[in-house]
Amino acid sequence: MAIFRILYTEDDETLAFLTKDNLEQNHYTITHCNDGQIALETFKNNTFDICILDIMMPKIDGFELATAIRKLNSDIPIIFLSAKTLKEDRIKGLKLGADDYLVKPFSIEELLLKIEIFLKRSHKNNFEEKNLYTVGKYLFDTKNYVLFTIDEKIKLTKRESELLKLFLDNKNVVLKREEILKSLWGDDDYFMGRSLDVFISRLRKILANENGISIENLHGIGFRFSVEL
Repeated sequence: MAIFRILYTEDDETLAFLTKDNLEQNHYTITHCNDGQIALETFKNNTFDICILDIMMPKIDGFELATAIRKLNSDIPIIFLSAKTLKEDRIKGLKLGADDYLVKPFSIEELLLKIEIFLKRSHKNNFEEKNLYTVGKYLFDTKNYVLFTIDEKIKLTKRESELLKLFLDNKNVVLKREEILKSLWGDDDYFMGRSLDVFISRLRKILANENGISIENLHGIGFRFSVEL
């Protein structure tokens, strides 16, 4: 599984601890710096996949830090986290090359979603190795059995998650019923078949409003997870 590395700057110790802890629980490797000068030296001497920068920091502020980082690496995603709420500050941050600007207090779920979006753009191949998939409007975390957006989180069972992952790994391919059963349970008896129908019914209900996504029942054969390309 790919391990993504985040440079995180924040001089508020309590906020830094809570944010770092949440990100680490979501399987990221976090390097935290509490001032801009240390952050810049750390960036120069290490490799990171994304930067999350506070603006009001000692020695070098977030705007200066982002400018310096952009000179060293023009592609790495940068997200500002700031108590500065003025439109002018947001515009300044984006003009400096930031990919997004979140105002404190921010939602950790929104930050996680932003991170996934930008990592997917810059590390497309590694993204799926990390067991994260895009399903319509949702991001699907196969390790934690959850579909989520900024505003919504749907918890799946382990079997539902395994089934959805199997479908996503075989988009637009016909999967025979017995193949699915053996993949999920190692068996294809009657009772497991009934369980499979329940799981498919729930996935259909969850994804019912996702345009271009459907789970087709091919009578006597199996199922196809269809995604319009």
